[in-house]
Amino acid sequence: MNTKIKKIICYLVAATLIITVVFLAASKMKTKNKDTETEPQTAVSEELVTENTEEIEKVEIYRAESTPQTAEIGEAIESPHAILIDEQAKTIIAQKNPYEKMYPASMTKVMTVLVACENISPEDLDKTVPVSREATDYSYVNGCSAAGFEENELVTVRDLLYGTILPSGGEAAYQLALYIAGSMESFVAMMNDKAQQLGLAQTTHFANSVGIFDEQNYTTAYDMAVIMETALSNEMSREVITTHVYKTSVTEQHPEGITLVNKFFRKIKDEKCGGTVLGAKTGFVNESGNCAVSYEQSASGRTYICVTAGAHGAMNCVENHEAIYSAYAK
Repeated sequence: MNTKIKKIICYLVAATLIITVVFLAASKMKTKNKDTETEPQTAVSEELVTENTEEIEKVEIYRAESTPQTAEIGEAIESPHAILIDEQAKTIIAQKNPYEKMYPASMTKVMTVLVACENISPEDLDKTVPVSREATDYSYVNGCSAAGFEENELVTVRDLLYGTILPSGGEAAYQLALYIAGSMESFVAMMNDKAQQLGLAQTTHFANSVGIFDEQNYTTAYDMAVIMETALSNEMSREVITTHVYKTSVTEQHPEGITLVNKFFRKIKDEKCGGTVLGAKTGFVNESGNCAVSYEQSASGRTYICVTAGAHGAMNCVENHEAIYSAYAK
């Protein structure tokens, strides 16, 4: 082998060694970079989990338990679903199928107003919102009760809240959902998130903010009582739920405003309850019968939440509440 060929072979071997060294160094650098990128992602994930856990821990979940003294409500109360809870003692005083699935109809709107109030500030209450055709059409097509707002009418957020509860306005509840979340679907997701937060996700689910019948819009008497108690614990939603009469702001369409009335208060007689009924929301669809959730302060000063569903007639529903309060609320 001559000298020239030997030199060529030496050059090739040297080049191969250099390429190998460079390749190994690059691979090591790449692995190191991957490790460096992965670590911060893990740290962020742990941080998010910690934050979410802390948020969950901050939520006080209301629970009421049955006791050996819990009474079984008999056939004298027509409603097949009923419960009476002592709010302070967190005990079930009386019950009738409290954990069976039922359809809440417009009692749904208690959750609607609760979620809305948790996502606005007091400064938002006087902001004006144009009532959309989407909201009025939905209410009309589904035969909903209405607050009386018209398409394109500029109403306040406060008006929407009271319009949702007192006259059980379908257009108000729908427009409130649009204002808070941008769409009914997004708002319903917020309602179901709240149900999960309250520990009710296994037995309560919402499909709309109005209470229109849907197989996926269901709850139980017990769950409805928990939702009511939570709404009463929120200062803004409590004020709405406990108001008897409200006059809406002046608009072009209603220059004198609209007088909104919670008719449940006009029907129920405090003297028959043995106390004072402070708040209420009724509901009716064929599948639910007449239903209501109410809040009473007894003569002793204790407060109670009563839920009934399945009555045949609005007055039967009212009388069921009167009878339950009279018999069990002390």
